[in-house]
Amino acid sequence: MRILLTGPTGYIGSAVLDALVRAGHDVTALVRDGEKARRVASRGGHPVVGNLADLESFRAAADGQDGYVHAAYASGRGPAVERAALETIVTAARRPRTGVAQTKRFVIYTSGTWILGRTPEPAAEDAPVNPIALAAFRPDHERLVLDAAGSRLRTAVIRPGVVYGGGSGMVADIFKAASNGLVRVVGEGDNHWPLVYDRDLADLYARVAARDDAAGVFHANDEGDERVNDIVAAIKPHLPIRLDVRHVPIEEARAKMGAYADALALDQVVRSPRARALGWTPTLHSVAGNAARLLDEWRGAKEEVRTP
Repeated sequence: MRILLTGPTGYIGSAVLDALVRAGHDVTALVRDGEKARRVASRGGHPVVGNLADLESFRAAADGQDGYVHAAYASGRGPAVERAALETIVTAARRPRTGVAQTKRFVIYTSGTWILGRTPEPAAEDAPVNPIALAAFRPDHERLVLDAAGSRLRTAVIRPGVVYGGGSGMVADIFKAASNGLVRVVGEGDNHWPLVYDRDLADLYARVAARDDAAGVFHANDEGDERVNDIVAAIKPHLPIRLDVRHVPIEEARAKMGAYADALALDQVVRSPRARALGWTPTLHSVAGNAARLLDEWRGAKEEVRTP
């Protein structure tokens, strides 16, 4: 299929690009500059230089596609920019094509499990939403995409948990802090993060893109129910230095980090039955159980960035 992908050099989007190309799709990727265009082209994508805030920069590229995967997030005026971009994508997806068979298109929107708020009991895709501040805009954007579904358009929302793997993300931030000898944990650290390996997450996108019956909301996490303390403890034996761990009270963390502190301290137990019904099975089920491997992967990613 011909697929337009936003955010192809981001943490999630880069993994999705690889999965879609590997599956044989023709991926048009929206990038912000020439350097990112070269990176995308080297991995099999077809770059289009533009950005979400400039709708005209990708409006033409949006025409003629079979599917659309939105994996980008605009900084600054993020929510407003994203909504306008989603409206542009949905409009393109609904527009009839001339000279070709009118096959059913799809739009996949990337949301996140923070939209659920605190879920100490297992929460599946049908759980009510109660977003934390950082995800307050997400319910409206999810609804915009889901309500756009029709006889010629299939729409889906993927809610990744806390993504790990490579050199980015919240788990990578722990690795970086641990390598410097001091990890600051917001709160008591007994809160659960709904974790998912980046390559496993990308596989779910490829499955949803390929399945004509894949519509609605899909959670993406490994269901390992690991606590932040579990992750930190698993790292210690694999460090060349002694690791100090400081637990930062949530009020102090909020004063320094703002709303992000609440995300770090959020306790979530999440289930993904609709994703698993598609045959999706994560290959990794634990950060703590794969700490040595993931630390090596993180170090390799950091070295790759430093190497010209």
